Amino acid sequence: MSDSWLPVGFAVTPVRHLAGVLWSGTDWQIFATQEGGRALIARKSLADRWADAGIVERSSLVSVWFGDQELVGVTSSASQVLAPVDKCLAPRELRPALAFAAALRTTREHDAQAALHDAIYVERLSCLLPTSWAGGTVSDAVVLGSWLTGGLAVSVLPVTGLQHAWLLPGQLDEVVKTAGLTDGAVSGAGPRGGVASGRFSLPGRPALEAFFNDHVVDVVQNRERYRALGIGNPAAIVLEGPPGSGKTFAVEQLVTFLGWPSFAIDASSIGSPYIHETSRKVGKLFRDAIAAAPSVVIVDEMEAFLAAREIGASGHHRVEEVAEFLRRIPEAIAAGVLVIAMTNRLDMIDAAFLRRGRFDHIVKVDYAGEGEVRALLVAMLAGLPAADDIDIDLLARRLALRPISDAAFVVREGARLAARSKLAAIDNASLQAALSAAETRDPALSKSRIGFI
Repeated sequence: MSDSWLPVGFAVTPVRHLAGVLWSGTDWQIFATQEGGRALIARKSLADRWADAGIVERSSLVSVWFGDQELVGVTSSASQVLAPVDKCLAPRELRPALAFAAALRTTREHDAQAALHDAIYVERLSCLLPTSWAGGTVSDAVVLGSWLTGGLAVSVLPVTGLQHAWLLPGQLDEVVKTAGLTDGAVSGAGPRGGVASGRFSLPGRPALEAFFNDHVVDVVQNRERYRALGIGNPAAIVLEGPPGSGKTFAVEQLVTFLGWPSFAIDASSIGSPYIHETSRKVGKLFRDAIAAAPSVVIVDEMEAFLAAREIGASGHHRVEEVAEFLRRIPEAIAAGVLVIAMTNRLDMIDAAFLRRGRFDHIVKVDYAGEGEVRALLVAMLAGLPAADDIDIDLLARRLALRPISDAAFVVREGARLAARSKLAAIDNASLQAALSAAETRDPALSKSRIGFI
């Protein structure tokens, strides 16, 4: 361990004082690194308890010696959370909320007695590391509710009792289910293996909406009819398109509709500099998804993992990672796991993945056109107090062929400006002012529309 590891809040304290810090009445401490990441240092006795319970694998723990005293370390990058549960910042979107919920469930499956309200959340390892086993007076439902709200000691059960600004009711259902919590009050898909009735809706993207309804929703809503003709489960799907075209939003909406647990594969959760570690994590994630089936595996920025093996200096470990995906994807599909990958670099993907049988469908998702943006704006404004003078057509023309996030920004910023002006509803002037503040950041946006390959 080098002097680049410094205690949080004591940026000039040398690391040689680390042992003294730990032995002054605490079993663990979190340190910052010069690279902006975090390092958890704990007594070996505490770390042994984590490993003995199966919460973490011993290979994920690094021994740190100070004289004859052995401590144990766990590291995290700057983009990943490593912090006490009661000190974590509340999430602002669905994916980190699902990641925490999955970590809570995984931890509880290995240790039913630990107190988790004062545990340490390690996003990279998808677990909560308990620091005490006494008490247990704080339920897991309150632990999850406190984390979602940024510190309020509220329970997520019943789901209808928790109001949250950014988390929609259906999304909250998904988070609660992913955490393994239910009291019968959770709405949505119903029994394991079922799916919400009705038609999936994706405002502003009619072609993508129709594709998901035809190739996913209808299959899972009418399993017996499809199985009689040899169709067991929906095939794997690739969404290909430029950044900001709405790929992630579309997938999140579909997952919410299905009500299935989801498992995300991205660089922050799976990537590792250690040989064999990425392959091990991939295998574990797919095993967990199969155990939870029907479920969804989401591969974000698939070019980071599934790039052609001849690109760059691949090495044996890169070939091993690709082979792991090649083996796991058909296995997961057969077990009832819906696999959806996203990329903006289809040209980089290994040809073995693009053949039928692994990813049967490659759906091109380009920037939304005027009509699609108009429908999206109508849907966004439907749940908000809005004046009658709003010129939706003008907004749609100006926002056409731009990232979907620009439309969301205009509505959000328009609402803020209206509130600042003490208005009771969003008016046209507020939205036009927001539009002026949302100049496109990419002057060379594609003119193409959604289509299918």
